[in-house]
Amino acid sequence: QVQLVESGGGLVQAGGSLRLSCAASGRTFSTYAMGWFRQAPGKEREFVAAIRWSGGSTLYQDSVKGRFTISRDNAKNTLYLQMNSLNSEDTAVYYCAARKYSPVVPDLKREYEYDYWGQGTRVAVSS
Repeated sequence: QVQLVESGGGLVQAGGSLRLSCAASGRTFSTYAMGWFRQAPGKEREFVAAIRWSGGSTLYQDSVKGRFTISRDNAKNTLYLQMNSLNSEDTAVYYCAARKYSPVVPDLKREYEYDYWGQGTRVAVSS
């Protein structure tokens, strides 16, 4: 069982930056692939970014490429999302998610691939 707690959300002006964190419980954080998803008001939850177990491979939604960076610190059991050049379309509740290791390579852009979810942290970008 893994518990995930997001933090770092808030209100920021367009063009600004925020860094989200996701603290994971347990001793096996390094064996989980991790992802960030977001849900904007009135919209379905969507994939933002993901990072594989070793941290050597990352995936991004096209709209955040070059602006967002996902990273992990396995020693601290923490996942990060550095968000730069924020705009109003980034306004959403951001969720982190964890996927247990498996020999089958998962599609980390799909919600159903993940085993655990956090409660979310809200990001609001004012224009």
